[in-house]
Amino acid sequence: MTSATLYRGLKAVGPVSYRAIRFGKDNIRSFHASMSAETDTQAAKVANLTGVTTTSLQTTLIEKVGAQHVDVNDISGGCGQSFQAIIVSPQFEKKNSLARHRLVNSALKTEIAAIHAWTPKCFTPEEWQRKQAEEGVGMPQGV
Repeated sequence: MTSATLYRGLKAVGPVSYRAIRFGKDNIRSFHASMSAETDTQAAKVANLTGVTTTSLQTTLIEKVGAQHVDVNDISGGCGQSFQAIIVSPQFEKKNSLARHRLVNSALKTEIAAIHAWTPKCFTPEEWQRKQAEEGVGMPQGV
């Protein structure tokens, strides 16, 4: 295969990493397909493969971190590979940001290994209440 042929194959598939280029056009296509979902059906299949969903993350955080409020969002466009979360737990009391993130990451060790990106925002109940008051939003039910 000439480099021109490979380049035409790349243009048809979309952006991929240089490392994938070494394996040829057919592997690039499969590599690209595994990294992003073009339809909701594909997104559901990828989420089912990893087993990580917003609900599973919420449940784990409530059980392992004693979270009073958890809001997890899939920011990957539906493919289940990037999540951000707001976590409110009394276990964060007297812990700095790094210690809070370590606590959350250790609770989600298996899940984090299966996804691409994880962004937690951790608050104590008092900090969350203050933040909601500043933004003019009421506290969620149950907190």
